[in-house]
Amino acid sequence: MKPPMAGFLPQYLYELKKGVRGLFLLTMSTAEAELVEKRLRRDGVDHYRHVVSGAKVNMFFGLTPYVAVVRSIVTGPLNALTPEQDFILGTLLGYDREQQCQRFLGREARQRQVS
Repeated sequence: MKPPMAGFLPQYLYELKKGVRGLFLLTMSTAEAELVEKRLRRDGVDHYRHVVSGAKVNMFFGLTPYVAVVRSIVTGPLNALTPEQDFILGTLLGYDREQQCQRFLGREARQRQVS
């Protein structure tokens, strides 16, 4: 049986090849990550393995410039990203831009209240 997250991979690779999106994120077990990473290497797709915990991994993959940006801003837990980093990441992942703007403004306002 194919691991659940690895099942999404062929569709995402198809979307990448067709230019639908430039960056993808899968959260999976470390065992699944090994399989996914092997396929990404085989297909020559740039990727960044971000360890969440001993059992969980975030696998970012896609166009090299997008992955390079992810490598530079995702250095810790995703919930610890600054509002600006969160906005960049969400935009690169193809999330709705208006919702990303609203999310940014909300996070920025909360951050100002804490400061």
